[in-house]
Amino acid sequence: MEVSVDNHPLLPRIEQALDGIRPYLAADGGNVRVLEITDDMVLRLELLGACGTCPMSAMTLKAGVEESVKKAVPEIRSVEAINLTPMSEQPAGQVR
Repeated sequence: MEVSVDNHPLLPRIEQALDGIRPYLAADGGNVRVLEITDDMVLRLELLGACGTCPMSAMTLKAGVEESVKKAVPEIRSVEAINLTPMSEQPAGQVR
């Protein structure tokens, strides 16, 4: 039986961890939304606002979001963004 992400027992802890970093994401015009928690404990997120197009979003995802979530919810094995633009596809010379 598949559990809806809205009813997943880990969601409150995940949201609490995300709430701790959301002010930093919001300061740059971004946010994240939980889409799915897979059976093998992968958290799938959507990058919102500026995070969806920011050239630093891959680093933010791994160093900020994933680290915060895994520290608060060690059951989560990894964090993925469904709309992350790979570094190889970023426009050349884009600087913040």
